[in-house]
Amino acid sequence: METSAQYYIGIDVSSQKFDVAWLKNTTRFTYRNKVLANSPKGCVEFIQWIRKHVTTELDKVHIVMEPTGVYHELPAYFLHDQGIRISIVNPAYISDYAKSLGSLHKTDKGDSQVIARFGYERKPKAWQPEAKSVRELKAKLGRLDALKADLQREDNRLSVANLSRVPDEFMLSIHQIRNALAQSIADLEQDVRDHIDKHPDLKQDITLLQSIPGVGKETSMRMAVLYRSKQFTKASQMAAFLGLVPKKRDSGKHKGKVMLSKRGNGHMRALLYFPAVCASRYNPDIKVHCTRMLSRNKVKMQAVGAAMRKLVHICFGVLKHQTVYQPRVDFA
Repeated sequence: METSAQYYIGIDVSSQKFDVAWLKNTTRFTYRNKVLANSPKGCVEFIQWIRKHVTTELDKVHIVMEPTGVYHELPAYFLHDQGIRISIVNPAYISDYAKSLGSLHKTDKGDSQVIARFGYERKPKAWQPEAKSVRELKAKLGRLDALKADLQREDNRLSVANLSRVPDEFMLSIHQIRNALAQSIADLEQDVRDHIDKHPDLKQDITLLQSIPGVGKETSMRMAVLYRSKQFTKASQMAAFLGLVPKKRDSGKHKGKVMLSKRGNGHMRALLYFPAVCASRYNPDIKVHCTRMLSRNKVKMQAVGAAMRKLVHICFGVLKHQTVYQPRVDFA
């Protein structure tokens, strides 16, 4: 049930700080501003500031912010846990709203004021964070990706070192770091498996996703986390979030071509490439879809992009309806 907020606060978040603007007067649009460190201490000080200058009834406060990579997550989760209503609004909406106000000066202070006014006038829907189990799995997978990237860099260094004359100490250092990274990866992978086993809902999601030809362990875990982390109501929203919607190019050498928008989560989009290639061969629905596109003289990469988008739609349907994958066409 939505609460009737009486106090609107806009936050402009960056890596080191967040600028706060409380819409103090909704007739003359006057504000009270504050700058705080983007840290646990800064979040505690923000709550103290709200209680002192705004209200002690935190359930009457509505805070609006934009998503900024991972930087907005600390204040968003912290404030939500305090019982404050949070809205995380697409930056494009805020930008268009600012233009409608004729806002010309772009500063952190000015941005937070525009965000506060947007909250008051547009009343964006409340943000609901993912369950703690999903949040923890997302963090573990993110750390696992970082460790694997570090190991790949060490492998590259080893390949170069093997081709050149380097001191033994140099080679020893590479092998020590590689061994440490490999062990950390193995330990974390076991931790991820244990975490999934402890949470039947996550385990069910991952099992259902792996019933889709082309979707393996890595893809299923990340698609389950994505689905549970966002409030998607339809498959097209998930595809758009991943930058998999077609976009027509009308300039330069690409004029007239239809390409992927490539907005949104680039890492997940890259992760879906090989599963989509595999699905175009072994997934009945996607195989037919790709064959149809190629018969219409579409290039191979356009077909792969369509396969990625179709795969996301199928993943969404399986998770939404909590059923195993059932192909709509036969291999024949």
